[in-house]
Amino acid sequence: MRLLVTGGAGFIGSNFVRYWRAAHPADHVVAYDVLTYAGNPENLAGVDAGFVQGDVCDLDVALRTLERESIDTVVHFAAESHNSLAVLDPARFFRTNVLGTQTMLEASRRHGVTRFHHISTCEVYGDLDLDTDECFTEESPYRPRTPYNASKAGADHAVRAYAETYGLPVTITNCSNNYGPYQFPEKVIPLFTTRALDTEPLPLYASTQNRREWLHVLDHCRAIEAVLERGRVGETYHVGSGVEASIEEIADRVLAALGKPASLKTIVEDRPGHDRRYLLDTTKIRTELGWQPSIGFSDGLVETVAWYAGHRSWWEPLRGRAPVVETAWTR
Repeated sequence: MRLLVTGGAGFIGSNFVRYWRAAHPADHVVAYDVLTYAGNPENLAGVDAGFVQGDVCDLDVALRTLERESIDTVVHFAAESHNSLAVLDPARFFRTNVLGTQTMLEASRRHGVTRFHHISTCEVYGDLDLDTDECFTEESPYRPRTPYNASKAGADHAVRAYAETYGLPVTITNCSNNYGPYQFPEKVIPLFTTRALDTEPLPLYASTQNRREWLHVLDHCRAIEAVLERGRVGETYHVGSGVEASIEEIADRVLAALGKPASLKTIVEDRPGHDRRYLLDTTKIRTELGWQPSIGFSDGLVETVAWYAGHRSWWEPLRGRAPVVETAWTR
C-alpha cells in the first residue's frame, strides 16, 4: 500500500504511522499534518516515513500530495478532538472535522484512491445512562450532544455521502477513548499523570462517576489494520475494549501507579454537555475480522503512566501550548 495518514503528527495518527512502518516495512507511508498546537513532529522522531505539512481544508495541497506520492489509501485521523476546547471555540471544530473531511474526500475522489478510511468516535451517538447495560451498535441513531460530537457526526455523514453519490470506496471505524504514549497532555490520562508527577492537583469534574470505555492506542492501530486488509468496503466497524472506568477510578489508578496521595484529587465544575457514559458493541469487528484487543487496561495504564514518567522532555514543553483551561466556562 501507499498510505497518506492525515493527522499523522497527532496522538493516534503518529502511533499508527509507527505501527504501520514496523508491521509493513515495504509500504510507503506519508504523514500529513498542519501542526496545530497538538501536532508534534517529535511524535515521528526516528520513524522512516514521509511528512507533508498541510491543512486538510486545503484542496490544492491535499490533491497535489496524493498525486505526487501516488497514494492509494487515505487513513483520515485529522481532527480537533478536545471536547473542552470545542465548548469555547466550536467553529474550529466544524471547520476541521466537517469541512476538512469533505475536502479530503474530494481530493481522494479526484485522485482515485482505492480506500478512504475514516476514524470516528463513539461520541457521535450521544451518551448512555450510568445505570444501564445498554451499548451502542453500528445501527444506533446519531444523537451528538456537544460541538465536538456534532462535528464528528457531520464528518461521518460526509463520508457516507461520498460513498453513495460518487462510489468512493470508504470504511469507517468508531472507536472508544484511546490512551497510550504521545497523547497531548490536555487529555485526562496524560493530564492526571503529568500533574501527579509534579505533585499538582488533579482536576476531576464534579460528575466523578461518569465513565468511558478505554482502549490502548496500539490495539486501535491493529483494528484499523484489520479493516484495511479484511474489512468490507462501505461498512462501519466499532472498536472498543469493553472495559469501562470512571474519571475517579482513572485518578486513583494514576496516583497509585506513582505513589502519590489521594489528596491531590480536586473537584472542578462539570463542563457544559458533559457526557455520562459511552460503550460500544464490538461484535461485528470481532466476528467478521477476527480482531480483539490484546493489551489489558490495568497493565496498559501502568505502562502508559511509566512512559510519561520517563519522557518528561517530551511532554513538559507541551504543557504551555494547551489553549483551554478546564474551568474557563465558569468565569
